Formats: sequence, C-alpha cells, structure tokens
Amino acid sequence: MSYKLQLNKNYQNFKQDIQNIQKVFTQSTQSIHKARNELKIIKLNDLECVVKSFKIPHFINKIAYTFFRQGKAKKSFINAMKLQELEINTPEPIGIIEFFKFGLLEESYFISCFEPYDFTIREVFHHKVDDVEQILKEFAKFTYEIHKKGVWHVDYSLGNILISKQANGSYRFSLVDINRMEFKHISPEEGLKNFNKFWAKFDTDLPIIAKEYAKLSGFDEESAVNIVLNEAKKLEDMVNIKRKLKGQN
Repeated sequence: MSYKLQLNKNYQNFKQDIQNIQKVFTQSTQSIHKARNELKIIKLNDLECVVKSFKIPHFINKIAYTFFRQGKAKKSFINAMKLQELEINTPEPIGIIEFFKFGLLEESYFISCFEPYDFTIREVFHHKVDDVEQILKEFAKFTYEIHKKGVWHVDYSLGNILISKQANGSYRFSLVDINRMEFKHISPEEGLKNFNKFWAKFDTDLPIIAKEYAKLSGFDEESAVNIVLNEAKKLEDMVNIKRKLKGQN
C-alpha cells in the first residue's frame, strides 16, 4: 500500500509511529468506541493519543475521496487545525495517514492528543450530573460563541461535546467528531436550529438553552423557544417514522 501522511508542525517526531499505525492499532486492546468507525487510546512517542480508524469506504466513495473530495480523516485534521486557530476547544490534532490500494483510498486514521474530561453533554441532558441548569446555560453560551466565529458542527449531538469542570466552578466544552463541519455566517435563527439533535427535555432543558442563546444574540426569547422546540420535534418525528418503517418500536 502507498500512503499519504500529514503532521501538525508541533508533532513532526511522530512520523515513524504514524507510519506504523496499522500494526499498532491492530495490536491495541484499548478501544473506547467501536461502531462504523473505531477509536482507541494508544501511547505514541510517550504521549497518550486517541487514534480514530475510519471505516473503509465503499467503491464509489473510494473514488470520490481519492479524486474529488477530502476523506474523513483529512477533514477531521483540517477542521481541528482550523478550530485551534479560532481558539475553540478540541483535542489537539497530531496528524493523519491515508493508505491507498490500487490507487484508491482504503484505510485512514486521524490521531489527536488524548483529552481528559469529566463527562459528555449526554450525561447533562440525561440529568446524571449536578448543576444541570448552569451547564446548559454555559453550553448555550459556548454554542453562541462558536457560531459567532462561523463554526457549524453538523454532528452537534450527545456524544460529541466533552465537558470538564474548572477550578473556578465553570465548565469547559470541547468538540469532537469534527469531520463534518462547515465554516460560514450563522444567524441567530439558524444557530438555534443547531440544538435539535440532543433529545432533550421539551419542558425544561430546551427552553433554558433557547432563552440563554436568545439573550446573548439579542433574539426574541419566545421566538427562540419556538424555533428550538419545533426543530427538535421535527427531528424526533422523522426518526420515529423511520423506526416504524423499519418495524422498530
């Protein structure tokens, strides 16, 4: 297999480790997520890293990712570097490597520093942590701030925001799973629609977020609440219809 490797300039000494990533990844047993893609915590060059192995694309996508658009690992790396430029928290990117078979993209890996955290936004919306209202308000502020910088996280959902409690009692938010991301102008009305994938409580959690976002953006609170609730309901209805069509309860 041939390969293409790209490194963060601060991690040029990781070149050999990343060249051997296929073997290292296969031998590691520290898997932290395995579905379509797999993530493992692996020590490289005496540093704990998260290595994300992307699913091998089907034939049409192999052609697309090779000749017409960037692969998911490369997009993850580019987006992570961009977020750091914008001073938005995300695990520090180390590099990527893409392997090609018969001239087409086969395997790809994105490597970042392991970032400790206390919980994800999932635990907040499931009310498994303290300070839920405070965290939701701070999360609304974090979201507003990244929107102001033109960052639209397409997969803004339960598992993709890491949270750490700070010494002063506030909370730090960090974005992961960032290969699907857009950089554009975001109006307050559009920004409010970015909260639709959290499956949050309609009577408490979503109104808290909507009102806080409205206050920060100068948007009408009642309109903000309606937008957030309507968008969440539309997604919920669509998912339920799909489940029924598939014969799921």
